[in-house]
Amino acid sequence: MIRILLADDQRLVRAGIGGILDDEDDLQVVAEAADGHAALAACRELRPDVVLMDIRMPGMDGLEAARRIAADETLAAVKVVMLTTFDLDEYVYGALRAGASGFLVKDTEPAELLHAVRVVVRGDALISPSVTRRLIAEFASRPDPTRAPDPRLDALTAREREVMRLIAAGRTNDEIAARLVVSPLTAKTHVSRIMAKLGARDRSQVVVMAYEYRMVSPGRATD
Repeated sequence: MIRILLADDQRLVRAGIGGILDDEDDLQVVAEAADGHAALAACRELRPDVVLMDIRMPGMDGLEAARRIAADETLAAVKVVMLTTFDLDEYVYGALRAGASGFLVKDTEPAELLHAVRVVVRGDALISPSVTRRLIAEFASRPDPTRAPDPRLDALTAREREVMRLIAAGRTNDEIAARLVVSPLTAKTHVSRIMAKLGARDRSQVVVMAYEYRMVSPGRATD
């Protein structure tokens, strides 16, 4: 059973999303929160598998709550998916850098919402939707003259760099395996080693780093 926390200051939104999730046999909404403080407290108490977190809430907003969840080692298994009204919200990019596993716009179709929750839980970060890649490309393409090379990238092998570019293209482990003609287990091992070497919380941070350090060009990830 996938346990979910809903965090949104609008009760109607929580009711609508909760109804969709609770209709599924493998999904369960274990708590709701109307602000970031309540969401963080519920995470620490209940350890949900996934938090669906609105970005803009009173008091502590969703972005700050996501940062605190990502920084708390006791919540390392908790995946955060940001909810936003806008598909190009600057705060979303900050959330991905902070450790969120992806984001959804609130008018997402129910089937896509359900798919997103299951994708995040199994470890394939929510990077596949074109809107997410467009957002990353938009903000990662902005010049950052203060950014120095990251020595952690030097620890990657040539194959791991190839896999990292495929992760940045939104490929799942099975798709990476097919592209490289290796077993899914081998692909998963490569991904795990990359995350360990980079100190990445999940695949979303791997994608962000790939764009930030120009391992792929925005809008031109590996096909």
